[in-house]
Amino acid sequence: MSGILYFVPTPIGNLEDMTFRAVNVLKEVDYILCEDTRTSGILLKHFEISKPLKSYHLHNEHQATEKVMTDLKSGQNVAIITDAGTPGISDPGYLLGKAGADNNIEMICLPGATAFVPALVVSGLPNNEFLFAGFLPQKKGRQTKLKQLAEEKKTIVLYESPHKINTTLEQIKEFFGEETKVSLSREISKKFEETKRGTINELIEFSKSKTLKGEIVLIINNSI
Repeated sequence: MSGILYFVPTPIGNLEDMTFRAVNVLKEVDYILCEDTRTSGILLKHFEISKPLKSYHLHNEHQATEKVMTDLKSGQNVAIITDAGTPGISDPGYLLGKAGADNNIEMICLPGATAFVPALVVSGLPNNEFLFAGFLPQKKGRQTKLKQLAEEKKTIVLYESPHKINTTLEQIKEFFGEETKVSLSREISKKFEETKRGTINELIEFSKSKTLKGEIVLIINNSI
């Protein structure tokens, strides 16, 4: 009988967001896949979890996925975690999920921490329908993607890094228009958690007035 592949969310800032179930699953599997063994080692030590850690990241996921499938088929139970958040959501995990589906492996994803849900809920923008776009392309295809998103009537969710936020906000103004409503959330679940809402011009002014740190979530709507 094949083993079970678990996708286990980990805290995006506050360690208290780790669920009891997540801790128990990580204590029971045969081994844990992670992006960075040093980062995940700190998390596991905090929760007194003693299981082998194996690297699984963007540079080795194709090769590693094949080995994981072999282990699962032999009856081992495996969990995948990332440095923060839910595996597969702008983090490694998709290839593993696809391979699991292709090989009829039982897969369970635990509910838990992810950055965009809290940001969307507190944005004050329509959240009955939304489009999660993750990170924009770095260079090639970036403007094409922005043009496509600008035609979207649903609320849009983007991730962005602090050193690119000013450029991205200016591009949103260019492609979406000056009436676009934006909510910017950063440091979600951490001590300096902050959300700023307003027009795109107001968000540009806010972003340029201070040095923003931490992962940033942008919620955008140009149809209201």
